[in-house]
Amino acid sequence: MSATTYTPTAIDTPTQFVESKGRKLAYRVLGSGEPLILCVRFRGVLDVWDPAFLDALSRSFRVITFDYSGLGRSTGEANYDPRALAQDAVDLADALGIQRFFLAGWSLGGHAAQVVAITHPDRVRKLVLIGTCPPGKLSHGPEQVFFERALKFDNDLDDETVLFFEPASERSRMAAKASNARIAKRIASDRSPVVPEETYLRLLQAGEAPSDELFVDRGGYRDALAITPTPILVISGDHEIVFPVRNWFEMIPSWRSFHLLVVPQAGHGPHHQEPQFCVDAIVSFIANVS
Repeated sequence: MSATTYTPTAIDTPTQFVESKGRKLAYRVLGSGEPLILCVRFRGVLDVWDPAFLDALSRSFRVITFDYSGLGRSTGEANYDPRALAQDAVDLADALGIQRFFLAGWSLGGHAAQVVAITHPDRVRKLVLIGTCPPGKLSHGPEQVFFERALKFDNDLDDETVLFFEPASERSRMAAKASNARIAKRIASDRSPVVPEETYLRLLQAGEAPSDELFVDRGGYRDALAITPTPILVISGDHEIVFPVRNWFEMIPSWRSFHLLVVPQAGHGPHHQEPQFCVDAIVSFIANVS
């Protein structure tokens, strides 16, 4: 009998490291095929992604997740300015020898991903934005409950349900519990440390954390995305407490390559609530939209 080759999954694929510009970036790779780089949320590290979402993506792409500079297991100076986060993604791609790639970002990572698409349009093949907002002044800001829960150092299941799901929906509450259990299965010996409280509070006090003023329109970001030939898919929950989906409605008449998917009875983490549905949408978008 021939030996069976084991394929790593999101709960046990090893963390790797690459040196770039004097700092070490921690990253993981799942699957094979065309590269898809994922930029993570505020307070996020390698281990906040739902394994079900990553594993489903890895059946179609070479999925690359990473820790931003100075956070998790990466070294360097921590900075939540989207331009700095975008540079992390570009530097990682350079270090891995990846010239062109698909790019996705969740929440603050969506800001970083948009900056990459604006500043390196020749490198981003298609752009997926999850639970985030367009650049510039927003008509609809975060709900106060986001700040009350997101700034607590220890978030329990109830906090996560409020932050990333729709607590008014039984379906969403059950999805929150299931997602939390999947994330907890990551092997303990190779986890990225959480972002220290003093770090995210310092970055918040510096004006570098989610708010309706964070993703400022430097150099005409919004206008650049309106005319970009790069296809854009936005996935949002209908009750998005951080970046309300209504902010995207204003983009519909003017952004020529913009697609919007709204997940019902969902919050800031629709891809954790409905991982296979969101992955199916991403795969179809990348395969069929030009």
